[in-house]
Amino acid sequence: MSYRNAAALACALILLASLNLMAQDSRPTSKPSANPVVIMRTSMGDIELELFVSDAPKTVANFIALAEGKKEYTNAKTHMKETKPFFDGLKFHRCIDQFMIQGGCPLGNGMGDPGYKFDDEFNYDLLGFDKMKAIDASGRPHQMAGREIQFAVQKIAKELGIKSQEDFQKRRQEVMNKLNSWTVKDVMIARGYKHNPKLPHAHKPKRGVIAMANSGPNTNGSQFFINVIDTPHLTGRHTVFGRVIKGMDVVDKISKVAADGQSKPNKAVFIKSVRLRGSKVALPGAATSTSKPTSRSRK
Repeated sequence: MSYRNAAALACALILLASLNLMAQDSRPTSKPSANPVVIMRTSMGDIELELFVSDAPKTVANFIALAEGKKEYTNAKTHMKETKPFFDGLKFHRCIDQFMIQGGCPLGNGMGDPGYKFDDEFNYDLLGFDKMKAIDASGRPHQMAGREIQFAVQKIAKELGIKSQEDFQKRRQEVMNKLNSWTVKDVMIARGYKHNPKLPHAHKPKRGVIAMANSGPNTNGSQFFINVIDTPHLTGRHTVFGRVIKGMDVVDKISKVAADGQSKPNKAVFIKSVRLRGSKVALPGAATSTSKPTSRSRK
């Protein structure tokens, strides 16, 4: 090939590449997420979190309102009503390498709350719980049913009018026959967890998600945890309401700090502030109650 022909071919290839790039640029781009983003500034660095406002609307609304000082709560120490940024100055009171970091407790020991509790937000159908048999082929409880299976047995016994241990032993097979028709979804509802089929998406507790800590069904308040690893055993038990989009290295670093036997850091790690990034978004109102929970995540 002559130098002139080679040069012409090179020009043609460059032109073709330019046209391809122009075509790509003219294609519609994916719509940016409408989810709010908060910046959690800590004593060890910043963490940016995207919050799933459509998938956990009450939880997200509560978190943002507490963070920005727009929701009244009861001071856990003075028992006085307050309305100011709730998370500012609180500690990560539980930090476990290869598990999670937990914060949001006003007492710094995992026993505090904002003076109210609110319901969980789960769509068990989208989590696949409606397809899981409560009792597997070997006759054992499904691993996702876990310890909650005992509440299913109690509910079935009550429905059958069983009132004594002796009666239960006599009708044990009747109870088991009914239990065999149940799904893990049925078990979780029997335990008291809320199922909302209108929620558009369901999120499992994978590495990098932020979820509500609790002490059982519908005991959410202010405590949360951020996963360092996937925790499938917590699926359907803790409302996942967001994910880390920047600063996961900070989360990892916090999880590895030296801690005592209760997983409390030897040197305090503080939340300096939690604030919305950029423009404000419209949020649904957060449900409240006057009862007080004890908030914990489970390992």
